[in-house]
Amino acid sequence: MKLKLEKYIKKTEKDIKNNEVNKDELLVVIKFFQHERLVHLMVTFFVGISSILFLIGFLLVENIYLFVLFLITLCLFIPYIFHYYYLENGTQKLYELYLNKRAY
Repeated sequence: MKLKLEKYIKKTEKDIKNNEVNKDELLVVIKFFQHERLVHLMVTFFVGISSILFLIGFLLVENIYLFVLFLITLCLFIPYIFHYYYLENGTQKLYELYLNKRAY
């Protein structure tokens, strides 16, 4: 997804310089990335809550397996944060490109 977003941003910037941008296509792509961003937000939220619950469970019950689950979900949570951050910033960049070239 990261490569697709980078590639599309570069293509759109090039099209804007050449006055060849298709605003309808850009809106469709923005909606696609908005949907992708929402899905990743829900996944990130779920993994983060799971991680916290496993930690609380470990602290209350002192079961080593809950700590292992906490570590696994923590290892998933950190990359999800970075990926969501990139999706958010990429989508904001597409908004910028659309608004800057909105007059056409």
